[in-house]
Amino acid sequence: MLTKFETKSARVKGLSFHPKRPWVLSSLHNGVIQLWDYRMCTLLDKFDEHDGPVRGICFHSQQPLFVSGGDDYKIKVWNYKQRRCIFTLLGHLDYIRTTMFHHDYPWILSASDDQTIRIWNWQSRTCICVLTGHNHYVMCAQFHPTDDIVVSASLDQTVRVWDISGLRKKNVAPGPGGLDDHLKNPNATDLFGQADAVVKHVLEGHDRGVNWACFHPTLPLIVSGADDRQIKLWRMNEAKAWEVDTCRGHYNNVSCVLFHPRQELILSNSEDKSIRVWDMTKRSSLNTFRREHERFWVLASHPSLNLFAAGHDSGMIIFKLERERPAYSVHGNLLFYVKDRFLRKLDFTTSKDTAVMQLRGGGRTGTPVYSMSYNPAENSVLLCTRTVNVENSSYDLYTIPKDSDSQNPDAPESKRSSGVTAIWVARNRFAVLDRTHSLVIKNLKNEVTKKVQTPNCDEIFYAGTGMLLLRDADSVTLFDVQQKIMLAQVKIAKCRYVVWSSDMSHVALLAKHTVNICNRRLESLCSIHENSRVKSGAWDDSGVFIYTTSNHIKYAISNGDHGIIRTLDLPIYITRIKLNQVFCLDRESKPRVLNIDSTEFKFKLALINRKYDEVLQMVRNSRLVGQSIIAYLQQKGYPEVALHFVKDEKTRFGLALECGNIEVALDAARALDDKACWERLGQAALMQGNHQVVEMCYQRTKNFDKLSFLYLITGNLDKLRKMIKIAEIRKDVSGQYQGALFLGNVTERVKILKSCDQNSLAYLTAATHGLTEEAEELRSHFDPEKDNLPKVNPNASLLKPPVPILQAETNWPLLTVSKGFFEGAMSARGKSVANPALAADASEDAGTEGWGADAELGLDDDGLGGDEERETGTAGDNEEGGWDVGDEDLDLPPEMEGATVPAGEEGYFVPPTKGIPQSQVWANNSQLPVDHVLAGSFETAFRWVHVKLVVTLHRLS
Repeated sequence: MLTKFETKSARVKGLSFHPKRPWVLSSLHNGVIQLWDYRMCTLLDKFDEHDGPVRGICFHSQQPLFVSGGDDYKIKVWNYKQRRCIFTLLGHLDYIRTTMFHHDYPWILSASDDQTIRIWNWQSRTCICVLTGHNHYVMCAQFHPTDDIVVSASLDQTVRVWDISGLRKKNVAPGPGGLDDHLKNPNATDLFGQADAVVKHVLEGHDRGVNWACFHPTLPLIVSGADDRQIKLWRMNEAKAWEVDTCRGHYNNVSCVLFHPRQELILSNSEDKSIRVWDMTKRSSLNTFRREHERFWVLASHPSLNLFAAGHDSGMIIFKLERERPAYSVHGNLLFYVKDRFLRKLDFTTSKDTAVMQLRGGGRTGTPVYSMSYNPAENSVLLCTRTVNVENSSYDLYTIPKDSDSQNPDAPESKRSSGVTAIWVARNRFAVLDRTHSLVIKNLKNEVTKKVQTPNCDEIFYAGTGMLLLRDADSVTLFDVQQKIMLAQVKIAKCRYVVWSSDMSHVALLAKHTVNICNRRLESLCSIHENSRVKSGAWDDSGVFIYTTSNHIKYAISNGDHGIIRTLDLPIYITRIKLNQVFCLDRESKPRVLNIDSTEFKFKLALINRKYDEVLQMVRNSRLVGQSIIAYLQQKGYPEVALHFVKDEKTRFGLALECGNIEVALDAARALDDKACWERLGQAALMQGNHQVVEMCYQRTKNFDKLSFLYLITGNLDKLRKMIKIAEIRKDVSGQYQGALFLGNVTERVKILKSCDQNSLAYLTAATHGLTEEAEELRSHFDPEKDNLPKVNPNASLLKPPVPILQAETNWPLLTVSKGFFEGAMSARGKSVANPALAADASEDAGTEGWGADAELGLDDDGLGGDEERETGTAGDNEEGGWDVGDEDLDLPPEMEGATVPAGEEGYFVPPTKGIPQSQVWANNSQLPVDHVLAGSFETAFRWVHVKLVVTLHRLS
């Protein structure tokens, strides 16, 4: 029994699976109905309009509806899409135990403690039939899957089978043969009218009240469970019904019982805190699942999947009994697999699928094959079967007949023995893990040749000729069968499957939620955790592991990179990967071929293996999209690669700054035209010494202070003078005065101070710097009696910035850098891989010089504003009026584009590699020990001392 999902809430009294979605409803004793997604293990919704405990609950097979019945005597029909109760059915006079939708008709069946069973039409919202006859609480009532009969169980110790064919004829097929026939035959009616439902069989045999009864899905059988702790199996025909057998083993009330839909099994649960699995043919208990402190109340089976749910005192569990993974083995281009008790062979190259032979104990209801091991040398196969009780597991040794392509293959003789797992370890030897978990080696005659003492293990896997992988609870061990020694070990909790690469160099160890990739020596290369169950996997020809979960096909690379390839509707089991095709088996053991897009993991693999030509080809084809690839390239240090195919300007801007590509960043900044982008670009360009781009960024952001300082350090005094005029127009006195300081223009400084009524500072400035006329004029404005004239320091001297020797027209010297692989390849093809528009912008800007025409800045020939502006000051009122810089304001000379590369080359550049320290250069090129000591290389210093000493002694000798 495999538990898939468990909830903790309150006592669960009702359960129902959705027929198509991975949902299950649970009704609780506190009146709440919960809707769960058992795949994602999440609670989707709650419904709590009942006034008491809710017991009966059922999904509709087609409509978005479910029905519930509670202790408030109400039946409620809910629409789960609208998340509300759409109507309520009233009529029962006591607790409602179960509710059920009919599979075809718009009917609801309900059983109640008022000793009646009612059938409702949920479309007309009326009760169409009341079934009376029980004289105690009716605990359960169910429709037959196909026939017009109903089974009910009651505390009156009986199980009743009701014929409702008359109800169907009356309500579903009126007209000829329906209502007219009943009117013509008055004998077909009782005192209350037509006999819509009549008791067909009354099954008596239980000594106490019966809690549950249900039909077999295909056979004329009924199973019931009662407070007498017994489970009874009944058979019926048209004339009568009789007891077949009784299953005993529970030691408290049997709460619920049902048939397994695909195997000859019966499931039951009880207040003795256990779930039991019974063999229908032997009437014996196969397995018991116990809880310590919780009684079980209800069971439910999925209508189509191998899933079961059980409700107990504190929640529910969802589990499955039979193994859904088909048994298969791949050798070369052949796939051997088991389907419908036949061994079949599929040729991958021709897609020819043939039955090889019939297996022992044929039939769909036989015990499924758990695993397979194929021996190509002897054309033999080992098939392992496991029952619910692992101790009863066995294996069969078959020799595949040579004429296996016949249309009606017979069941050949097999050699069967008990054992948990059987694996081929040599051409004529196989290993068996027996019930005592000890290892024995057998030959082709199924005879024991030797016993091998191994570490404690509960499962074995193939690991090459003469080698096995031994699994215990916490690790997997590589074991040499011949030498009887352990070679390696890796820690992994409860490994379930082992998948080797074709050359046996790597192995994937699959646990319930973990994928571990190791090398041949079981050294762990990476470990990937999954939230959903890992189902299967296979190795691609390129060395990438492709695996499946319940919902996805995914990939894993040995360095730890992983991702999603595609989504799955239903789980599959991969058998082989060939190019972009996945060969797999579904849950019905039907071969399928799925197409996948391998671009993403092949792109990553090419980057890891430095196969840049393949990377370039994928980039040119533009098949890579999505933010995940961009994030991966950034994380792995390949932003220049991402820049080749990213079209989003904001992303391009960030990538360009990350890889230091100012040209592409400038192009993206122009497209975005965002202040924050211009600020980041200016900072990055300043770090590289590209002051022409810095100038443009400062212009776009109107950062006047930084722009003035930039003109100062580049020696561009003409533009610095224009900055003073612009500041004057903008009435930015501080910026105007700062510009005058940068230029050393004392007259301008005095003028600015006078305009600000700072006469004392203006006089002191003029007197200090030898402007006698200006100083005398300012002195005349002072009142000798009231104003204190500042004293001039006789030792003061003129502080003026040095005149630049040469104006820096080009960018500052940059480091010599070389092109990366991608830039060189793209340039060779004559393509502009990053779509730079720099050359076009430069040609458009030709004819302008830095600032462009003076008229664009609102300046006349004298560097001042127009007459109207000087008189009215309107230019200063609007800050934007004197500063309207467009793309044409900056002239980008050719030196900017190719200053750091040979002429004629263009593209992206990678930073240069770190150079050799000068101290190391001295140490490498000098034969003097003192140079090596100064360089810090004492080892080489002593080596040269030794050489000098040897040479000296040689000369002396």
